[in-house]
Amino acid sequence: MRRVYFDANATTPLLKEVVEAMQPYWTEHFGNASSIHLYGQEARKAIETARATMAEFFNCREAEVVFNSGGTEGDNTALFGILRPGDHLVTSSIEHSAVLSAARKLEAQGVTATFVDPEPNGLMNPETIRRAIRPNTRLISIMHANNETGVIQPLAEIGRIAAETGICFHIDGVQAAGKIPIDVREIGCHLYSISAHKMHGPKGTGALFIKSGTPFESVIVGGSHERRRRAGTENVAGIVGLGRAAEIAMRTLADDTIDQLRAHRDRLEAGLLQIAGTGVNGAGAPRTANTANIHFDDVEAEALVIALDLKGIAVSGGSACHSGKTEPSHVLMAMGMDAIQARASLRFSLLKTVTAEDVDHALSVIPEAVEQMRALSPAAAGTRG
Repeated sequence: MRRVYFDANATTPLLKEVVEAMQPYWTEHFGNASSIHLYGQEARKAIETARATMAEFFNCREAEVVFNSGGTEGDNTALFGILRPGDHLVTSSIEHSAVLSAARKLEAQGVTATFVDPEPNGLMNPETIRRAIRPNTRLISIMHANNETGVIQPLAEIGRIAAETGICFHIDGVQAAGKIPIDVREIGCHLYSISAHKMHGPKGTGALFIKSGTPFESVIVGGSHERRRRAGTENVAGIVGLGRAAEIAMRTLADDTIDQLRAHRDRLEAGLLQIAGTGVNGAGAPRTANTANIHFDDVEAEALVIALDLKGIAVSGGSACHSGKTEPSHVLMAMGMDAIQARASLRFSLLKTVTAEDVDHALSVIPEAVEQMRALSPAAAGTRG
């Protein structure tokens, strides 16, 4: 059976170049980067080389890059490292659970939070965010690209609002990294978090940009690692893998890889929209080149995910962090969709290595699967009497 992977927003495979770069740091160069002997020096040099790469990736100073375990830690660190009881947070209702759950926990500790809804196309209105600001607002946290719809937010405008009001600005950039250029100076943010495994790097590794001078307190304490901003012995192999993945990502952002990816996505999307009762969630808004979120009327998305998997097509009903849940997507609901249509929506997120044959195969399989699911739906059964 031919298998096609359309769930890149959940995770991506390690590229061969990344594996080769990491390999020596599991075996030959296994030293602790805090040690001063040769083994430690080799590890430290590898980490600092990766840090220089990530500084280029973010367009920041090397000293502003902090390595960690991934996007969830980065998001948690940004919120818990900035906010204190009595402070106010402005964020959106379509954030990843790494931000939303952190915000809810902070509310229990005396922080107040405002969750701003997007426009129906998934875009945040910067002026709505401005109106949510209070005298005690200390942090604005808005994602760069949505993990379910791919919608890219107007961060430069939000950054200007943060600068005008003297408020710290955090960005969850997990779904943007490697898909669109990142320039923290141009955006004007104070913190920006990414995860390696969303861009063909290793799981369990990430990076957080923290602008110099940001009033930030470490969340994980212990030793003096990462300039006392994140304690714990560094995952040298993972950091090396992230650095190499970032190098490859910057290369693909500079050539025609993203244009080709968008063309494949658009062709898949156009083919799926030939199926009656379908539509694009987030249509009309700027989106990452690899993501299409489609609703299929009279279909239960989770059942269709299983049916497509049996036919060799891997897709998602939404965020991978909520797989198995029965509630409709909080992102789609915040965009104004009803629960039935939200539950009928699938996310197709393509790898940069996708081929025309992958798209052809998907378009040969999915329409029939949708038809079969609709024939089994209660609505269809009702029409048969």
